[in-house]
Amino acid sequence: MNITVESLYKTFQNPDKEVLKDINLEIAEGEFVCLLGPSGCGKSTLLNIIAGLDTPTSGSVKFGGEPVTGPGPDRVMIFQESALFPWLSVVDNVKFGLKIAKIPDKEAEERAMMYLQKVNLASCRDYKVSQLSGGMKQRVAIARALALNSKALLMDEPFAALDKQTKNLLRDELERLWLSEKRTVVYVTHSVEEALFFGDRVVMMSADPGVIKSIFKIDFPRPRQIDTPAFVKLRHDILADLRVEVERYEK
Repeated sequence: MNITVESLYKTFQNPDKEVLKDINLEIAEGEFVCLLGPSGCGKSTLLNIIAGLDTPTSGSVKFGGEPVTGPGPDRVMIFQESALFPWLSVVDNVKFGLKIAKIPDKEAEERAMMYLQKVNLASCRDYKVSQLSGGMKQRVAIARALALNSKALLMDEPFAALDKQTKNLLRDELERLWLSEKRTVVYVTHSVEEALFFGDRVVMMSADPGVIKSIFKIDFPRPRQIDTPAFVKLRHDILADLRVEVERYEK
């Protein structure tokens, strides 16, 4: 289902600060959209509003034509920290949301194992969270989100805390999963390279207040190679644009 953001404003109180100003954005069903911009431009705030974890001061967000009034299983958040339950096994972490949704045990088990297989963690089903690396934890979090059959994945810098090698492996895995599942994805990142690797479109935001400055449509074929001349040139151009925003905001 599509996501529609219309004339959205967000102001924080005490002290008054306009964080988002007149945000208008249409995200198509199955599209992968990356939100990019300097710290403080409101990327995560916008994502939280789409998720229903925060409310706009004015304007609206609709999902599949219905107003977003709170969190729902149709829109699942994946954070920088995996937010797993350390006292549960890997498979029980994946099944947790399914139990809340009152999915029968047999179906929950089958669905959990299907997605653990897809993220290459089926053999770790009985591991405790403490036995997992950071990358493995994020793969469990992704499996848990996919198992809910949510229509949209909302991802807030999910790989930011990981080392470069793990990050690159998870990028490849996430792209493979997205191509096979075709869920709608809204992905917050500070990395231009990551945005170009994933995004059908990259939404560049400006800060103070947060507005949409420009939108780049990315037509590179998939799987994308980050060392091709076209990729390197666009990364350079967007990085230069982003640097202007960072310097302006920090003055």
